[in-house]
Amino acid sequence: MKKLVFFLFLSVGMLFGQQANKIKLSPEATFSVITCGAGSELYSSFGHSAFRIKDPVFGYDVVYNYGTFDFNTPLFYIKFAQGKLPYQLGRSSFKNFIRTYKYEKRWVKEQVLNLTPEQNSTLLAYLENNYKEENRNYKYDFFFNNCATKKRDIIKENFKDAFIFHEDHITSQQTFRDLIHDNLNDNSWSSFGIDIALGAVIDKPANAKEYQFLPEYVFKAFENATLSGGKTPLVKETKLILKAPENAISNGNILLSPYVIFTIFLLIVLVITFLDFKNNKRTRWLDAILMLVSGLGGIMLTLLWFATDHTATATNMNILWLLPINIFFVRKFLVQSKECKSLANHTMVCILLIVVVFFLWIIDFQQFALAAIPLLILFLVRYIYLTYYFRKLEA
Repeated sequence: MKKLVFFLFLSVGMLFGQQANKIKLSPEATFSVITCGAGSELYSSFGHSAFRIKDPVFGYDVVYNYGTFDFNTPLFYIKFAQGKLPYQLGRSSFKNFIRTYKYEKRWVKEQVLNLTPEQNSTLLAYLENNYKEENRNYKYDFFFNNCATKKRDIIKENFKDAFIFHEDHITSQQTFRDLIHDNLNDNSWSSFGIDIALGAVIDKPANAKEYQFLPEYVFKAFENATLSGGKTPLVKETKLILKAPENAISNGNILLSPYVIFTIFLLIVLVITFLDFKNNKRTRWLDAILMLVSGLGGIMLTLLWFATDHTATATNMNILWLLPINIFFVRKFLVQSKECKSLANHTMVCILLIVVVFFLWIIDFQQFALAAIPLLILFLVRYIYLTYYFRKLEA
């Protein structure tokens, strides 16, 4: 039954696509920008945007959605990790589109655009041409080319200076990271992962246009836009299509939050280090684990920086405390190595690099994850003790 419904829907979609450039829209047709509220999952935490064409005369009610991709893409997960996964323009009936948001209890707002019948036809032709199989893929970028940024870009591309996007609605100056944090709980695994993976490039202030990688700011930009005369609004009507409670940023289970978990790890390492100091020994398995974890973390950050197309993972100073070269020290720290001088030199360098991390944080070169503070203290304390221990053995 599901296959039959899908086949019928696909057939209708193909028929619509074949006729889109032939059918003249009625004067009653309208184009809208659809903005959807945030969901509870990370991928939906920032909301969503789409175009809607509605023509009550011909019975069209179709959504064009730049937030889709094909799960059957060869090497899907590898391409996703590399930033090479092509995103696509999708097309569906508005009824099917809205069903998901009803189920997820997310609000949906519609901004009906003040376009002429000729402009409606132009925009429809553009989207239909973009939906062709050879044109629908595009290179996604979370900050500069996503489902939200496409809205203003397409309007500007098709209508040039016919509309003016004013920028006086942006009254604060925030960085890209600040804007992300506005939609996430700082003490969440999602926030921690983003702050570890993304580099200093997202710590520069965003301009008014760059705010529009988030759907909520696309909504505000269109709300503040006018026709070229400067008085007539681009949005002639705003409707609440689907009412739902605003999704407050979830605090989750505080006991399982990264700050609490890492603080527990810190306390464990402090106790072990104190006992090691008291008994003049070294817990080798602990040192090997720290080298392994920090080394693997550093390798991951290095690959994200240099081996992917992600623009936001460059210049990531987390690599100063998650050192890739630590992976080569795992065995040396696991055994009772006699290379005391070289190991002491290595831990001393690690101490200096962590100091540099705090300095870069203070001067605002890069903002680091708040939940990483216990980890930074953990590594710093252990490195200080190991430097002391190896220097003492050497003497």
